[in-house]
Amino acid sequence: MTTSHAVVATPETIALAAAHLRAGDLVAFPTETVYGLGANALDAAAVEKIFIAKRRPRSSPLIVHIADAQDARKVVRLWPNAAELLARHFWPGPLTMVLPKSNAIPAIVSGDLDTVGVRLPEHPVARALIRAAGVPLAAPSANEFMQLSPTAASHVARSLAGRVAMILDGGNSDAGIESTVVSISAEGHVELLRPGAVRREQIERVLGTAVADAHWDKQGSAPSPGMHERHYAPHTPLRLVSRQSPLPDGAGALISLGTARPNLPNDLTEIVLPAYPEAYARGLYAALHSVDHPDHAWIALEPPPQQPAWEAVNDRLRRAASP
Repeated sequence: MTTSHAVVATPETIALAAAHLRAGDLVAFPTETVYGLGANALDAAAVEKIFIAKRRPRSSPLIVHIADAQDARKVVRLWPNAAELLARHFWPGPLTMVLPKSNAIPAIVSGDLDTVGVRLPEHPVARALIRAAGVPLAAPSANEFMQLSPTAASHVARSLAGRVAMILDGGNSDAGIESTVVSISAEGHVELLRPGAVRREQIERVLGTAVADAHWDKQGSAPSPGMHERHYAPHTPLRLVSRQSPLPDGAGALISLGTARPNLPNDLTEIVLPAYPEAYARGLYAALHSVDHPDHAWIALEPPPQQPAWEAVNDRLRRAASP
């Protein structure tokens, strides 16, 4: 059984969704970052359905979501002091830690790597669902691979209609951007794999040391989701433009930064996003979803400044606008 419609998350619908997960089905559910597409992380056949539904290559690893911090020890086989420190400060919340995986996690979850990402989400519906299912959930974003991430149940329904057993509607995602992903070695060395809702400087402050970017040689599986050059992209071509740049001809959409542009043509749709990192991130994907339709030949977007507070947003925009 599959669905094209979302249902409001209630104790009854969460219990039904948990039953679907235990039966090996896919369920889309809200988190504070973006909506996730969940399957029982301990069931390789169930996890395979994620890759089919998303048209996602099996070399792209998945993040395992847990309901309580102590459940991380069932997912990973090592738990260095750095992991404990970061978990105490940022869990539940939008931080994923990549660590050596336990034997309980099937190879398909980790892209055949010996590491796996684990996260304790903050959203109450996500945690209630994981607890009700009684298993950790492997869950990438609930959209087709490389496309725009969903921050509302309606975005999931539009992207994955007919490919999931249930879509739980828990409202709009609060952070609006994916989790930060760090790798932690057995010795406790921490590197940044993907910038996200937890800023690099916040992690550095907790650890008391600098956190450098991790490097991927692009051979084999990526160590984290979101590392491909093109990702998070709308179907409509996206261009990054300065405020002084002329806009393309024809019907299109402009996403402005902070204030509206004067004297725009009548056939142009404009959305103004706040000039504050958290508020901008919260509205970015929703804005792109709203203008990503066949009536528009292009989307132009004024990017924010290249400053540390905007690192995650600029990462998403660079990948979304990549040819």
